[in-house]
Amino acid sequence: MPWTHNYAALGNSLALTSLVVAIPIFFLFWALTVKKMKGHIAGIWTLLLTIVDVVLVYKMPVSLALSASVLGIVNGLFPIAWIVLTAVFLYNLTVESGDFEIIKNSISSLSDDRRMQALLVAFSFGAFLEGAAGFGSPVAITAALLIGLGFEPLYAAGVCLIANTAPVAFGAIGAPIIAAGSVTGISDFTIAQTIGRQLPFLSVFVPFYLVVLMSGWAGALEVLPAILVSGVSFALAQCLSANFLGAYLPDIISSIFSLVATAFFLKFWKPKHVFHFPNEKVDKNINAVHYTTGQTVKAWSPFIILTAMVSIWGLPGFKTWVTQSGLFVNIAHWPGLDGLVMKAAPIVAKPAVYAASYRWDFFGSGGTAILISAIISMFILGVSPARGLKVFLSTLNQLKYALINMGAVLGFAYLANYSGLSFTLGLLLASTGAAFPILSPVLGWLGVFLTGSDTSSNALFCKLQQVTANQIGVNPVLTVAANSSGGVVGKMISPQSIAVATGATGLAGRESDLFRFTLKHSALFLGIIAIIIWLQAYVVPGMIPTLAAAIK
Repeated sequence: MPWTHNYAALGNSLALTSLVVAIPIFFLFWALTVKKMKGHIAGIWTLLLTIVDVVLVYKMPVSLALSASVLGIVNGLFPIAWIVLTAVFLYNLTVESGDFEIIKNSISSLSDDRRMQALLVAFSFGAFLEGAAGFGSPVAITAALLIGLGFEPLYAAGVCLIANTAPVAFGAIGAPIIAAGSVTGISDFTIAQTIGRQLPFLSVFVPFYLVVLMSGWAGALEVLPAILVSGVSFALAQCLSANFLGAYLPDIISSIFSLVATAFFLKFWKPKHVFHFPNEKVDKNINAVHYTTGQTVKAWSPFIILTAMVSIWGLPGFKTWVTQSGLFVNIAHWPGLDGLVMKAAPIVAKPAVYAASYRWDFFGSGGTAILISAIISMFILGVSPARGLKVFLSTLNQLKYALINMGAVLGFAYLANYSGLSFTLGLLLASTGAAFPILSPVLGWLGVFLTGSDTSSNALFCKLQQVTANQIGVNPVLTVAANSSGGVVGKMISPQSIAVATGATGLAGRESDLFRFTLKHSALFLGIIAIIIWLQAYVVPGMIPTLAAAIK
């Protein structure tokens, strides 16, 4: 007999149930911000506490809770941890071969100013990787690059997490928006148009905020022309591509446009003062050695190959080919879970089976694209198979605690979903009536915090956003888009993202430091998004496409 969700299990009270089932989330915040617990320890304890909580509150059978947790752990290890492992391996190969010194030189030739490097690498190049692959690869690769350039690891991780907000909604070739469309019946093109009228405001703000964070107001004003070139070019291309081309290409187009525009601008304009961090040991001879074009192309070849590979892997046609070729292992019915959990009203109109499956996409995963890029790069960089294997094993050892953490936090995320915990908290926010539009991005933010993915958050909550908007007389297209726009600013504090960033930067064990670093920035960005959504709901509703134009 299937077990059915009960979202108000305690005294038929949604508020009381929400308070009690949120205890593991409060614990995780406390463990990371107050106790400063190591990430993998906090993740494991949070998962165990959640198992006890949902069994006691919801009366979820222990076997179901354990099965959901294991499914999450497996998904945490593959594809998420697989992407991080291969991305850091690729970076480590360039260090092992000595070619990263040439990469540093080529970036510094554009500007040795750390502010400009953050705009080029963390903001523009990171957005490209988000658009092409997503799921952790942008932060893993760009943070490693910044460390190689001379950034302090914690700062590199924090800067990359903050920079990775503007492109998330259109990441992985539009996956979050496609998910939103699939659960609501609203055209993904219309959802993309709506998000393209929300996030560009944040896209202009993020580069300025990054530079203020690094060098203060005076430092930001000094390089304001470059900030405007970077942010405005990105926002303009994002707005136009989202409104006229749809969900698939905004990140790719806007990131390339921003990267080229900023690099071209820096050929003719330089900051008055070159900024480095106060305690940084500056290599004054970094541009003393001049490399040939061939040497520079060779050094960058791993990332050129990476760009080509993840772009191919992200194409819908390639994914279809992988499926048709059978290059995956599919567990259509996850044991001990599939068909045994039922979603209930008001999440669904009538009780519906919550399916559980796992697809081991060993070839189609973005991590496999990165691994193939790394193997090809070994031959180009002159790294022998024996040295390559040594680097891979060293990378695995470097990331061991981060990988454990990724498994634990995904186990928590899946358990939160299958137990109904996520839906209980979502329904509480949705019960706020006319105030809901300002809280609708909070729901997306919460979803990304819980799952680590804007795609997963949209799959969880976009239908709820649509139904609630209809009940209060607000355009549902707005709230559905708000779920994704709010979710992007939750990415930087998601335990999954924190685990990826610390793993890529050698900070395993310092997850609490990074979480405390990003938390206040996430809250500020969420406030900005909430104000935008409120204005579009009640002040300038004409900015948003109408429902009649949106329904398929």
